[in-house]
Amino acid sequence: MKWIFTVTAAALFLVSNPVDAQQNWDEVVVEAHPVVGNIYMLTGSGGNIGVSVGEDGILIIDDQYAPLADKIKSALRGLHAGPLKFVLNTHFHGDHVGGNPIFGLEATIIAHTNVRKRVSTRQQRGAQIIPAMVEDGWPVITFDEEVSVHFNGEEIRLVHLPNAHTDNDSYVYFTGSDVVHMGDTFFNGRFPFVDLGSGGSVNGLIHNIAEVLELIGPDTRVIPGHGDLGGRADLQSYHDMLVATTETVRTMMAEGKTLDEITAAGLPDEWSGYASDFVPEARWIETIYNSYNSAE
Repeated sequence: MKWIFTVTAAALFLVSNPVDAQQNWDEVVVEAHPVVGNIYMLTGSGGNIGVSVGEDGILIIDDQYAPLADKIKSALRGLHAGPLKFVLNTHFHGDHVGGNPIFGLEATIIAHTNVRKRVSTRQQRGAQIIPAMVEDGWPVITFDEEVSVHFNGEEIRLVHLPNAHTDNDSYVYFTGSDVVHMGDTFFNGRFPFVDLGSGGSVNGLIHNIAEVLELIGPDTRVIPGHGDLGGRADLQSYHDMLVATTETVRTMMAEGKTLDEITAAGLPDEWSGYASDFVPEARWIETIYNSYNSAE
């Protein structure tokens, strides 16, 4: 057997049932994109999936939505004939863990302690009630700070990012391949979604991205939760945007401006390209405003 676990502050807790997107799953195409060596990124619908293939089998990071499981399995078979051994969850949102109940039947799921707590209990986001996930999808190995999986010839580190996108985010660093999967702490080229109701904070996101930038090198490949495969320069640009737009909003808050007034004033034009249908400029401004208001 060529893999071992090294667990820091590990505990056995459980995970949550995501809400499937309302779409035609038959139209979704799951594609594999080479990253470097034996590391790949799968795209489809939902969060980007990281993949390691090799002599020990297959390891994936996140698994999108349950209705896409067969397409994901087909894409994995196209990369390697070995068995799926591990599923690593970057956080608990349904577009990243929706396939857990299916893949958990054949692979070991590993995630931060708070992922198991949230997927194993009913969650509420605004008026939306998200029921607990079936037990087959709960992580069976959890950690509080960091855990390493030694697999396919390298150490794969999961490191908790406290109070960033949520209260249960982790990045995954392939130490030999020099690849990092950021989960939803990194929306490449877009304003992020920060789930304030699930323990996320803008200040925490900024701080955690800065720490990852200190860790990685100029040639590190960076898999975002959403968006195209990137590198250190893309993550740095994203961090620059977070810092600059937050400073803009906080300056106006210090001047006593209301949220409506700040939204009307808007952000500098240089950041307009980060707006998306999911997180337009007004939503990002509101997120910054509410995050720092709640922290005061």
